[in-house]
Amino acid sequence: MGKGPGLYTEIGKKARDLLYKDYQTDHKFTLTTSSTTGVAITSAGTKKGELFLADVNTQLKNKNVTTDIKVDTYSNLYTTITVDQPAPGLKAIFSFRVPDQRSGKVELQYLHEYAGISSSIGLTANPIVNLSGVIGTNVLALGTDLSFDTKTGNFTKCNAGLSFSNVDLIASLTLNEKGDSLNASYYHIVNPMTNTAVGAEVTHSFSTNENTITIGTQHALDPLTMVKARVNNAGKASALIQHEWRPRSLFTISGEVDTKSIDKSAKVGLALALKP
Repeated sequence: MGKGPGLYTEIGKKARDLLYKDYQTDHKFTLTTSSTTGVAITSAGTKKGELFLADVNTQLKNKNVTTDIKVDTYSNLYTTITVDQPAPGLKAIFSFRVPDQRSGKVELQYLHEYAGISSSIGLTANPIVNLSGVIGTNVLALGTDLSFDTKTGNFTKCNAGLSFSNVDLIASLTLNEKGDSLNASYYHIVNPMTNTAVGAEVTHSFSTNENTITIGTQHALDPLTMVKARVNNAGKASALIQHEWRPRSLFTISGEVDTKSIDKSAKVGLALALKP
């Protein structure tokens, strides 16, 4: 376990990664090349049905400053500048998108042994202000996540979360959607030697009185091959296999089937990530 409680976004992250990360029904190809001078270029293409999306990302690193510049299919230019450790425990992030003149944002993150704070503000006349904070330790942490619209004077987001971590398990409880949604998640390492783990997530909506339950597992067949599976109470079952066929290069195939509509064709996704 890491030192300190981390940021609010890390509450329940292990369970979310197990249940949702790398699952997809699209076809995606990613190629990353890098140089010894700290420049990395990543080209990505994704086929979603009949639609094809592509983007090129260039990353430049100079000491503690990282600059990411990305251009997508629609000629949008995304720029993110990250300054790591301008002061102990601090990270500063500046981002904007061209041609959107209202997209500029400044974010500050601070990590301490007993706290994690993240704040951001939009660079507009009436910005949206985001603030999240976590207090506690790497075992027990309590946090909140708020967004305030200075134009309307209303809170657009008001969440709270609690996390408990042990050597082989992580449990979390979050209250989202301004108190309308309650989410509980659980992640348990069954065998660290084979990276075998199980996870579950339960979400209850107070306004609709509906529950969403998802359970999943993962297991390493060998040091280079991982399999995962999940199922939810809506009858959707998914599985994937991911193989590292060369260092840092991954091939992933995933599928999803609706067990309540067996007559429908299964959805299959492919992803190839190359890092020479």
